[in-house]
Amino acid sequence: MQEVTPQTLIALGNLSKTFGGNRALSDISLTLRAGEVHCLAGTNGCGKSTLIKVISGVHAPDSGSRITLGDGPALPRLTTRQARDFGIQVIYQDLSLFPNLSVAENIAFEHNLNGLLRWHHRARLRESARTIITELKFDLDLDEKVAALSIAQRQQVAICRALVADARLVIMDEPTASLTRTEVNQLLRTVRYLKDKNICVVFVSHRLDEVLEISDRVTVIRDGRKMGCWPAREMTPHHLTELMTGLKLDYQLKAPTRNSDRAILEIESLTRAGQYHDVNFKLYEGEVLGLCGLLGSGRTELALSLFGMTRPDSGKIWLDSKPVRFRGHEDAIKAGIGYVSEDRLTLGLVQQQSVADNMVLPILDKLQNRFHLIDEYRKNKLILQWIQQLGVRVADPNLAISTLSGGNQQKIVLAKWVLTQPRILILDSPTVGVDVGAKASIYQLIHELAKEGLSIILISDEVPEVWYNCDRILHFRDGTIHAEYQPDSVEQQQLAEVINA
Repeated sequence: MQEVTPQTLIALGNLSKTFGGNRALSDISLTLRAGEVHCLAGTNGCGKSTLIKVISGVHAPDSGSRITLGDGPALPRLTTRQARDFGIQVIYQDLSLFPNLSVAENIAFEHNLNGLLRWHHRARLRESARTIITELKFDLDLDEKVAALSIAQRQQVAICRALVADARLVIMDEPTASLTRTEVNQLLRTVRYLKDKNICVVFVSHRLDEVLEISDRVTVIRDGRKMGCWPAREMTPHHLTELMTGLKLDYQLKAPTRNSDRAILEIESLTRAGQYHDVNFKLYEGEVLGLCGLLGSGRTELALSLFGMTRPDSGKIWLDSKPVRFRGHEDAIKAGIGYVSEDRLTLGLVQQQSVADNMVLPILDKLQNRFHLIDEYRKNKLILQWIQQLGVRVADPNLAISTLSGGNQQKIVLAKWVLTQPRILILDSPTVGVDVGAKASIYQLIHELAKEGLSIILISDEVPEVWYNCDRILHFRDGTIHAEYQPDSVEQQQLAEVINA
């Protein structure tokens, strides 16, 4: 076990965790120091979440594991009460807030549970919350209901709650997954504030540029084992990716796949008041067309109209040189358009249903035999084919989709729409919240589909994503196309500067 030094906040020794016959963590030793930002890096399913739950007392590790808090004795496990009393706070992706309660009530909720809130305690907590909000320059009203807040503001409430509880260690699980670039920058400023207050921050993120920008040290976990711990300044995104996956992932510019000068889709002066205006472009057969720009620039709003979810006020949409008008998304699907939403949890998947049922949901009518019953043999053959082709990690396709990692869920969403055999596929932020291994698989699928003649519209915040995968890139700003770029004629950094200007 690593020696506990004066600056060590928590030391983990020979930590293992087994679920049934599956070993989720194997012999992990790790130190977390006061006043440092420590990144836990690894692909989905590598054991990061299990490790977080052991540190926070949710899971008991296997016998032989040791956890040392500060200069205290080595413990075989932590309870949630011990973790909380020591100052360990976890901010999960779902934030665990109560939307029907006010900002102040959410911040003070843990104290309410412990029965500590007499009126003078309540007043003191409210004043503490106000002080923290002011110091962090958060735009929060203590009396506003959390339901009315943006995701970034809800995250700020969760951070305030941790600080009011005298946090010494704050664990942030995928904190930037649903934030805009501006909101990410604000969060990183907040993390630096916590570091300056001598608080340890454990940062979990798939966005490797952010990881290396904010972290002091990076610990890589692969298949439940610690691969090593390195100073962040010695790492590059490429090297970190290889350590996380065990693979040499060599991203290269997509080879041109546009195979004709015939436009399959043409947009002419398309306008929807308050969302986008005077949008003109063509999409060619086998082309991957990138739409990039800041949140609210009009790119997602345009995609929703192309999929029939909203109606434009004016302008024309042409498919195969014929004008079309969609009354709803059913019309768009019949016309051969598929749409992978940025919000896979509510718009892409039915969480209560199985992996298999989610995958074939849009093509049930095509799987019927002459007796109008589902052809189970054909259905199962298709499901297994795509699970193997996309490398989906699932023990049984009949398990609930909610049991899969984010990356594997996203692969199922993609398979679902590819099975409809669309002519045009709109991908809105297809790799948000997925790990680098799943991201590489999705990029490979995009390239293969385009090679087979599928036309793809790729919407993304991530400049490398559009730069590596698109034939052309349209930059949206203020609801219209600001400029067009060819990836081979513009550097990534130039494109990022233009978008964020």
